[in-house]
Amino acid sequence: MPEEAIERAVQVMRSGRLHRYNVVDGEQSETVALENEYARYMGVKYCLSCASGGYAMHVALKSAGLQAGEPVLTNGFTLSPVPGAIDNAGGKPVLVEVTDQLVIDIEDLERKIKSSGSTMLLLSHMRGHLCDMDALMAVLDAHKVRLIEDCAHTMGASWNGRKSGSYGLAACFSMQTYKHINSGEGGLVTTDDAELMARAIIHSGSYMLYERHEAAPGPEVFKTIRLETPNYSGRMDNLRAAILRPQLAVLDEQCARWNERYRAVEDALRGVNGLTVPARPSKETFVGSSIQFLAESLDVSAVPDFVERCRARGIELKWFGAGEPAGYTSRHDSWRYVDAQSLPQTDSVLSKLCDMRIPLTFSVEDCQQIGEIIRDVFEHFDD
Repeated sequence: MPEEAIERAVQVMRSGRLHRYNVVDGEQSETVALENEYARYMGVKYCLSCASGGYAMHVALKSAGLQAGEPVLTNGFTLSPVPGAIDNAGGKPVLVEVTDQLVIDIEDLERKIKSSGSTMLLLSHMRGHLCDMDALMAVLDAHKVRLIEDCAHTMGASWNGRKSGSYGLAACFSMQTYKHINSGEGGLVTTDDAELMARAIIHSGSYMLYERHEAAPGPEVFKTIRLETPNYSGRMDNLRAAILRPQLAVLDEQCARWNERYRAVEDALRGVNGLTVPARPSKETFVGSSIQFLAESLDVSAVPDFVERCRARGIELKWFGAGEPAGYTSRHDSWRYVDAQSLPQTDSVLSKLCDMRIPLTFSVEDCQQIGEIIRDVFEHFDD
């Protein structure tokens, strides 16, 4: 946590004005400043800070007009807050296959659009992997499907020079502890759609204080929306915004540091027979805050032993093929509130998929050593 973030947090606590609307005349709240700064960073008109990334997705779906029981497409490989947000907004998740590059399968997406009749995709850029966004948008535009991007893992990333989060009707970002800027919890919604943002602001719990938002449409847009939109009370507070703003100021520098560390692990794992690291396309500018690989030559039953051997040498891996959810890691068939769906391709990928976070507290040398240990365990697994 930057010292400036700690100092700002203390200033907010000493002021006593933690609530975003508890300001004196002429004072700009930390939440308003964060929204303005993030809107500029993304190059969009509007931004709303809120309680969590999951809330951001929920409120974006509702503000986009999702109706009760409406099908919403999403990746079969994601984390549970994504289908949870769809359920919370009243939708029914329709799961789409992912490829061995860990991105949504665009061919299966087109099939599911036709079979489900869905007009909305909540696309999870899971673990920071961007699909071919140009090809995706061509399919969505052809079928008149609206896109909401879950950019929890791609804050600071881009496809062909265009920022992740700038393709859809709206984008959602997370500030949870393991994300690219961190306030423990927190979320952001960005959009250029005035009515969507007006609904999101009212949903978030602005009461009739919506005019205190600056990265927002004018009061005329709220005239009817303010009376027909329920309050879900999902605001961000000034304390979290104060912690986030100094981190946003150095986000691009931090992304570069993550990628140095990612490449150090990746270099050690490339070329290992039977172990595959997903390729990073030339059009993708990614943020390597975690790394994934497929232990393809191992039998599925041997993967837990491989993970345990790495743990014994100080390396904590997650395995997405486990039959039971553990910690933050779960598979689509453990989301029992979602209608059971057949995803054989996704299941095959997840059965061999290992995952590791790359904290910036690790040095590049640490990451080189970590990669070498994983490589050594894998290459001597049968010894």
